[in-house]
Amino acid sequence: MDKYDNDNIFARILRGKIPATILCEDDMTLAFMDIMPRADGHCLVIPKAPSRNILDVKPQDIAAVMQTVQKISRAVMKGFDADGLTIQQFNEQAGGQMVFHLHVHVIPRFDGVRLGPHTGIMADTDLLEKNAEIIRAAL
Repeated sequence: MDKYDNDNIFARILRGKIPATILCEDDMTLAFMDIMPRADGHCLVIPKAPSRNILDVKPQDIAAVMQTVQKISRAVMKGFDADGLTIQQFNEQAGGQMVFHLHVHVIPRFDGVRLGPHTGIMADTDLLEKNAEIIRAAL
């Protein structure tokens, strides 16, 4: 396993070097909209402490992340009137991880609607903000 890269995109978001559509924040975690969503309402939760993935995260940091994941999940379900959720977390390149800062995807799901592919295409910022407002209102 490689070392943590302090210049990864999520570390830069945490330092305020890259903008993000923030949903909520506390001392240990940050939740924000995924800029390449696979569904409306797709968001991410990350620890503020540096950790590459599940393999090196400190227990207190993963516990805080999962508490925020639950909080965001409830808001996503309520705000989007979703039928369910997909929670995803990838580890190392072979496991599908693309950004090497621990992150958990929260994706609202609807009966009969397939999850969109990861296209690498960034969503419109107005759409991300509209979806963020729905989640924030449900928090």
